[in-house]
Amino acid sequence: MQDLPSLYLELLKNTLIDLQRFRETDYRPAPKGKKIKWIIDPLLGLFQKLDKRNLTVCEKINYNREDRANGKDWPLFAESMIGYKRLSNVQDCVINVLQNKIKGDLIETGVWRGGTVIFMRAILKAYEITDRVVWAADSFEGLPKPNGSKYVADKDDIFHTYDELRVTMETVQENFRKYGLLDEQVRFLKGWFRDTLPQAPITSLAILRLDGDMYESTMDSLVHLYPKLSAGGFIIIDDWGSVKGCQMAVKDYRRQNKITEEIIPIDSDGVFWKK
Repeated sequence: MQDLPSLYLELLKNTLIDLQRFRETDYRPAPKGKKIKWIIDPLLGLFQKLDKRNLTVCEKINYNREDRANGKDWPLFAESMIGYKRLSNVQDCVINVLQNKIKGDLIETGVWRGGTVIFMRAILKAYEITDRVVWAADSFEGLPKPNGSKYVADKDDIFHTYDELRVTMETVQENFRKYGLLDEQVRFLKGWFRDTLPQAPITSLAILRLDGDMYESTMDSLVHLYPKLSAGGFIIIDDWGSVKGCQMAVKDYRRQNKITEEIIPIDSDGVFWKK
């Protein structure tokens, strides 16, 4: 039989990504002005009326369990969009550093709705670890506008236009509360990485997980946090396979700092290595 911590974490993984085994359909916010515009316009600005009532028009879509498990869709309700495989990677890495007594805290840079950092805190709680902190670093305002003159790889980036990526710190804190995991072992770094990470009060890290999408955000995280990652600790890159700028930043940093550890794939998007 599995031990109780493992059963708890398995249930939590499935819950955080809203992975349903028997669902056939799902819903997502309907894009304004796409296909349904001709229905909406005669109804005297239905979208505006719904906005005032804090309601959203949604469209029905086919639910693809494989896409959800692999982090290939943006779930309407889930706290995490990284999928089952990448959450399991977080679990493996955290348990490894606990078993091997690797010094340091845990951090994710770019937390969206907080699912991954919630899971990190859950792992510590499941194994009764009280001497480590989980850090959630995010602007909590979405992504920054690209500085194309300084970071050419970000020149045409449009992530800053995605409203879906703007999640407030209060919303993330409430998500922690829903799982009974908001306590003194969770700390928040609010602001752009270029401003918060250079002076973050972090002495050492055992887990460094990057999910900042852009070249600039990825490079800022590497420059200011990788030197604090303990030998034997893990760095996890979420956007390696899906965002060219992120992969370029990682390769540039590794080359500049003569980092030769093997990059190990998690799925089509995520990779990690052990320092």
